[in-house]
Amino acid sequence: MGLRSLLQLLLLAALWGGSFLFMRMAAPVIGPAILIEFRLLFAALFLLAVALLMKRKLQTRKHWKHYAMLGWFNSALPFLLLAYAAQTLSASLLSILNATAPIWGSVLIALRFKTKISLKNIIGLLLGIAGVALLLGFDTNLLLPGSGIAVITALGAAFSYGIASTYAQGAASVEPFANAHGSMWAATFLLIPLLPLFPAQPTSDSTIIGAVILLGIFCTGVAYLLYFRLIAEVGAASALTVVYLVPIFGVLWGYLLLNEPVGWHTLLGGSIILTGTALVTGFNPRALLRRRATANV
Repeated sequence: MGLRSLLQLLLLAALWGGSFLFMRMAAPVIGPAILIEFRLLFAALFLLAVALLMKRKLQTRKHWKHYAMLGWFNSALPFLLLAYAAQTLSASLLSILNATAPIWGSVLIALRFKTKISLKNIIGLLLGIAGVALLLGFDTNLLLPGSGIAVITALGAAFSYGIASTYAQGAASVEPFANAHGSMWAATFLLIPLLPLFPAQPTSDSTIIGAVILLGIFCTGVAYLLYFRLIAEVGAASALTVVYLVPIFGVLWGYLLLNEPVGWHTLLGGSIILTGTALVTGFNPRALLRRRATANV
C-alpha cells in the first residue's frame, strides 16, 4: 500500500470514527430518528451530485429491491440503532461495540452458506464476547438508566451490518458506487415511516446543526467515496483493514472533543475485540504486506 492509499485509509477511519462523535453530540439533543434521516438525506444528495458529475445511472427499476435490502440493513437500521444508543453510551464505547460487526457477519455467512466454522473462528467469537463483557463490566455509563437497552441496540446495529454482509455475498453484482448511491436513497425513504415513533426536538444550536451536516456529507457521503476508491486502488482485503482503525479514532475523538475517560478496560476490551475480529475474518497483516510486495514486483 502506497503513501497515498495509506493516507486515504487513515482519513476514512477518521471520518467513520467521527460519526460516533457526531451522533453522541446530536442524538440526545434532536432525537435519533430525525438525526439519521438528515444523515441519510445529506449523504444521498451528495452522492447524487457526484453521480450527475460522473454521469452514473442507478438503474432503479432493475435494482430497486437490492437497494432497498442493502439500504435497510446496511444503513437505515444500524444508523438508527447506533443513534438511539448514542443518547446514553459514549462515542468511545459505541465505536468499539460496532467493531464486532465483522464477527457477526462471518458467523452468519458460515451459517447461510453452510461452511464449516473453524476453531480459529470460534476462538475469535469467544474473544469478541469476552472483550464486550470486559468493556461493559467496568464502564460507569452502564449505571445510567436505559444503558442496558442502549448496549443491546448498539450490538444490534453491528448484527445488522453482519446481515448486510451475508446478503451481499449472494446478491446480484452491482457496481460499488451505485450500491452506495442507490442504497442511501432507499434508506432515506425507508426510515420516513419510523419518524413518528421517535420524538424529535428542533434546535437552533449551530454546533448541533454543524454536527448533523458533517455526519451526513463527510462521515457518510465522502466516506463511501473514499472506501470504494480504496477498493479500486488496493483491493477489498486492504480496504477492509479500516475496521481495525475506526475504534482508535472513535476513542480519540471522544477523548479529545467530549472529554470521555479512557480507562484500562476501554483499551484492553477494545484490543480483545479487535483480536477476535482479526481471527474470525482471517486478517493477517504479514500476509497482506507480502501480497502487496509481490504485486509491486
